[in-house]
Amino acid sequence: MSHAPSDDVAASAIRKVAIRLVPFVALMFFINYLDRTAISFAAPNGMNSDLALSAAQFGFASGIFFLGYILLEVPSNMALHRFGARKWLARIMVSWGVVALLFTWVDSAVELYALRFALGVAEAGFFPGAILFLSLWVPARYRSRILALFYLAQPLTTVLGAPLAASLIQHDGMFFGLAGWRFMFFGVAIPAIVMGIVAWFYLVDRPADAKWLTEAEKRWLTDELERESREKSGNDHGRHGLKVAFTNGRVWTLALIYFGFIYGLYALAFFLPSIIGGFEAQFGTHFDLMQKGLITAIPYLPAAIVLYFWSRDATRRGVRTWHVALPAFTGAVSVPLALYMNSPAATVAVITITACSIFAALPNFWTLPTRFLDGAAAAAGVALINTIGNMAGFSSSYVTGALHDLTGSYTVPMFVVGGLMLMSGVFMVAISRAPRPGGGTHLSHAGAHAH
Repeated sequence: MSHAPSDDVAASAIRKVAIRLVPFVALMFFINYLDRTAISFAAPNGMNSDLALSAAQFGFASGIFFLGYILLEVPSNMALHRFGARKWLARIMVSWGVVALLFTWVDSAVELYALRFALGVAEAGFFPGAILFLSLWVPARYRSRILALFYLAQPLTTVLGAPLAASLIQHDGMFFGLAGWRFMFFGVAIPAIVMGIVAWFYLVDRPADAKWLTEAEKRWLTDELERESREKSGNDHGRHGLKVAFTNGRVWTLALIYFGFIYGLYALAFFLPSIIGGFEAQFGTHFDLMQKGLITAIPYLPAAIVLYFWSRDATRRGVRTWHVALPAFTGAVSVPLALYMNSPAATVAVITITACSIFAALPNFWTLPTRFLDGAAAAAGVALINTIGNMAGFSSSYVTGALHDLTGSYTVPMFVVGGLMLMSGVFMVAISRAPRPGGGTHLSHAGAHAH
């Protein structure tokens, strides 16, 4: 089968972006997510006992991160839009690396709260900034493939991060007399500072400035992205405006869909190590520190595989309603079901289904906002959706811990998770059936197939 020259140029350009930018930005995301969730590994391995934290206090410390994050999320993404992704993402990484380093010497619950809040402030804008950055490089029909490759970093953070954290924690008292959990914080903070400095020199803001693209590839990418931008602004006057992000009903519906997924994601991320720690009392089993780290990682490897193949299907067909709704409904059932299993293996197996559901949906979800928003509205819209989602990060951490303290088990909190994932599925079906303003295709069916 022969291809037109433009097809060869397109394939070559997308391949170069996938090779040169996606792994680097994904590595930044890997370090970002590891620093954010390191507290979950520290909690059952000395931090909670050393700082005398209850489950609710740990949940509050985990969640207050998101309050700082939320406050500066939209302003940070607007700054990225103004100053360029290269400078802004590099600045964010160095800032959060410095704050993450300070966790090494935290001495009380109040200090932990203050540092978690400061970490959120420092990190604000990274994730939506990375999504926006990649969206500015890749035409819409290739976006689910590129975002899936980027999103692989999140489940792989736990696959690789849980054993890494466990190995750092095992170095108890070996470095400057630091407790193992303190040394773990030290060990995961340094890479953020290093990567931030490297990002300043490595990243490029737009295709026209990339020395590693040929002139034909630069021209094709620039023309495609400009054509899409014109189409968006032509379909609805004012989509470039900041106001539209805050007044568009679809943006708020997408934000609620994202809220349900992120509530489930962080309930798992922050409390799975503690749930696994509870297997001893529940089932009479005993696991050492490294075994617990490896068990924590188990659900996320299948999740990474499912994410990849589910997103490949979405790229081939175009993102459909069921690419987001079906995982939501599956997660809604599997979350509470895990509580009724009669062995550690069965519990982890059902939790694995939940993790697969959440990660299958997320990269496909993120192709939706930039289908109808552009320019400043895209920067604000993506940040707003992520802000609402991260309110779920705060509430899931605090509510899960508080309900556990209140009821003595994870049953009620996990039913809450299931209910919110059910909400995400219902809203996804609803938004796909709602007519678009001015007519046209449904939101979830937009985008040509990429080959």
